Amino acid sequence: MSRASEPSRRTVLAAAVAAATATGAVAGPAAAATPAAGPAQESPRTVDYRAWTSYSDWLGGSGQGVRALAGARPAVAIGTPAGRTDYTDPHTGKTASWEYATWTSPVHRLSVPSTEAIASWNAHTPAGTWLQVELQGTYSDGTDTPWYVMGRWAAGDRDIRRTSVDGQTDGKSTVSTDTCALADAASGLRLVSYRLRLTLYRTPGSRLTPTVWRLGAMGSDIPDRFTVPASAPGLVRELTVPRYSQEIHKGQYPEYDNGGEAWCSPTSSQMIIEYWGRRLTPGQLSWVDPSYADPQVCHAARSTYDYQYQGCGNWPFNAAYAATFEDLQGVVTRLSSLTDLERLIAAGIPAITSQSFLEKELTGAGYGTSGHLMTVIGFTAGGDVIANDPASPDDDAVRRVYKRREFENIWLRTKRYNASGKVVSGSGGVCYLYFPAHPTAPQRTALAAVGVR
Repeated sequence: MSRASEPSRRTVLAAAVAAATATGAVAGPAAAATPAAGPAQESPRTVDYRAWTSYSDWLGGSGQGVRALAGARPAVAIGTPAGRTDYTDPHTGKTASWEYATWTSPVHRLSVPSTEAIASWNAHTPAGTWLQVELQGTYSDGTDTPWYVMGRWAAGDRDIRRTSVDGQTDGKSTVSTDTCALADAASGLRLVSYRLRLTLYRTPGSRLTPTVWRLGAMGSDIPDRFTVPASAPGLVRELTVPRYSQEIHKGQYPEYDNGGEAWCSPTSSQMIIEYWGRRLTPGQLSWVDPSYADPQVCHAARSTYDYQYQGCGNWPFNAAYAATFEDLQGVVTRLSSLTDLERLIAAGIPAITSQSFLEKELTGAGYGTSGHLMTVIGFTAGGDVIANDPASPDDDAVRRVYKRREFENIWLRTKRYNASGKVVSGSGGVCYLYFPAHPTAPQRTALAAVGVR
């Protein structure tokens, strides 16, 4: 959670945009209740998520030095490296040589001409390897964006410091942390297509390789709005998801943003990772101070920390962390309504949602925030949202019930007033979805219904 007095990266992105324009096959765990039939209210789609995951997908791209891997979980990896390059880590000052290979996706034409794009990926990066993801878009005026770096990532932090790259702009669009956004959506200019480029790195002379199973991006054109249409309740179900508080970690590990309010994203991620039955080993947790409760949350914070953003809230970094666990996938997308969330919960898939609000806008929260992640785990008989909210004083207090209408509005809106009365941005329905590498048929159906395949 971002502190109420601090800007979220959505606010930072809005400011950057204004400056650029000079104007402005495993089943899920058991559930605590069963789904009840109810009306499904359809919303017009404003989101296009596309991912490359299959063997034919990897063969369909263009590569230099890569090879496609078949099997139960198709992937792309380094074959014979395309060359060698030096990289100076901006956070350590260390320069090292790396062998590299590249894979570039075919052009994906967006079904929703978009004002924003967010990439995400799932990969294995053993020690001595890392990867970079870039996006190049085409505007509706026929021109192209530069190749924007959307992340430099490794599961560990010994070889490079995982990082976003701020300050990238061509005057029409800007990248802030994990989001590429058009500078002036009101102009009518849109991204109509994009392609992704993946660069895989390894220590020269080694036989190691990053292995990438999923590479995708979400384009969206969310209506500019302070309020959103209400959805009708359609599900009664609660998933049994572990409960972890971020607040019990306040002051822990200043080098990873000091715990507490800053750790909502990794805390939420860890809850869902463990919901799917994945656990960290004692060896993986051996670096954590043994006096700290829930050491797995500390590990999640370290594993999602973005050294440029100086926090653990980089959305794709959290999805990539979840996918480091055996047979899990993670994506970043947007949903259109609570009906979308109900579809997922009905199939046993919880979701992590991003929202910002004043204390008075979410009854029972007891705080306000400029950006916060929490885990939606179900819906009551009255349609209200059951959430594991990590901004709670202890683990026992994490389960909350929030009013449906309030929750839906603070999550899906794109504009809001902050405590000073200034108009600032909202997330527009951003969520993380973590699910098995081989979903059940109902899970595949639910994911497809919200645009994730």
